[in-house]
Amino acid sequence: MIQQIDYAAIAAPLLLAVVAGLVLLLDAFLPRAGAVPGLVTLAGVLGALAIVGWQAVSGGPPRSTFCAPGAGELCSFVVDRFTLVFAGVVLVAGVVVVLLSMTELASGGIPVGEWYFLLLCTLVGAVTLPASRDLIMLVVALELVSLPVFALTALRRYDGRGSEAAVKLFLVSVVSTAVMLFGVSLLYGVGGSVYLSRLAGVFSGAVPAPGLPGASGPEMPAVVTVGVVLVVAGFGFKIAAVPFHAWAADVYQGAPIPVAALLSVISKAAGFAGLILILVTALGGQAFTWSPVIAIVSALTMSVGNLLAMRQRSAVRLLAWSSVAQSGYILAPLALGGRAVGASVTYLVIYAAMNLGAFAVVMLVSRAVPRNELDDYRGLAFRSPVQGLALAFCLVCLAGLPPGLAGLFAKVVVFRALVEGGLGWLAVVMAINTVIGLYYYATWTARLFAPAVAETPRRRFPAATLAMAVSLAAAILFSAAPQLALTMAGLSS
Repeated sequence: MIQQIDYAAIAAPLLLAVVAGLVLLLDAFLPRAGAVPGLVTLAGVLGALAIVGWQAVSGGPPRSTFCAPGAGELCSFVVDRFTLVFAGVVLVAGVVVVLLSMTELASGGIPVGEWYFLLLCTLVGAVTLPASRDLIMLVVALELVSLPVFALTALRRYDGRGSEAAVKLFLVSVVSTAVMLFGVSLLYGVGGSVYLSRLAGVFSGAVPAPGLPGASGPEMPAVVTVGVVLVVAGFGFKIAAVPFHAWAADVYQGAPIPVAALLSVISKAAGFAGLILILVTALGGQAFTWSPVIAIVSALTMSVGNLLAMRQRSAVRLLAWSSVAQSGYILAPLALGGRAVGASVTYLVIYAAMNLGAFAVVMLVSRAVPRNELDDYRGLAFRSPVQGLALAFCLVCLAGLPPGLAGLFAKVVVFRALVEGGLGWLAVVMAINTVIGLYYYATWTARLFAPAVAETPRRRFPAATLAMAVSLAAAILFSAAPQLALTMAGLSS
């Protein structure tokens, strides 16, 4: 039997894969193509974004493909609202990362063709992952997001710090994948299916467990709890949640800044998409097992991330620990057992815009001051008003202060979900951490308007400046109309 494939459903990742092959061919046959591979990559990402936009605007029922013969409801690839939101975030972030890459590659020392090929492979995995509805495709897509990043981190030749960061990332990812695969194998052994919808029926008690006759719903044995904990731990590595966070700062600092931006937004969004699919779609019936674990991990993640960020003097390391803390905020609504997934997605969408804007300015500053410490930002608002004000706005948004209403709105959405869901203690922990976060965001912002110690050379980098403009436009859009983030997440019509 020949299975029919809905090419309209897989059009976005398929286009990215084709462009990845094209870039590799251009690099092989036109080694001196200059900026052509970057422009082709940018066109491919914009084309995929246009496809996702068309799918979102056209409406209609969810599209699905790679379905089991004779069981139309069991499909491996589904394009619904959840998929489109995450794909949109990933592709917009991809545009910014490609623009940052053009600036990074202009200095030489990095093979252009390999860079863009690996970047596009990561985007293919990140777009595919939220559409995955079976365990096999979920794991393969997650690894497709992770594996190219090792090479991207180490592509800068003769950079010992980059090589060290790549090795650390590789070891952490291998361990996390092994842990997650062990958990997935346990869930498959009990559920008897790789499809998330079928597993949801088994673990909610609606369908008998093929692997454990007589067990159903809350009566599942301890092996299910072990599987759930291992899967959560595996994804915890991917999103840098405590206690699986130690790799983040060293890898962010050692990697090229576009890769650090990719890890902080694209890789994190993919990790959260997979975690939500596993917990909410497949293991919703076992929420009593994983909800307390998520609540504790969320509290620890936001606390440790903020406390460590306060001690940093490097701009990239501060953003790394800030990203860890933000993971805790995104995790918090998931502790309600899937009732407030929209709050997590809303926070993630807004966080992505603000963080990419901050990384774009850090990229521009690093071109003039390679050390890139916080003191190097003194007087930036006077030396380069556009960069200084853009970074100040993004930092204020991340802190959740006016005029960055988008950041404030995101935190209010999470607070409201936690209070209404009965997790008042977690809301208190989040409030305390929000105050802690104000310290280092305000300290960095104050440096932007402090007298400069020494004048730094000013150089123009059009691609990085355009990346900053794209991120800042998204940040301003969400600040002017924060309800838009709610609509994207599906919390309101």
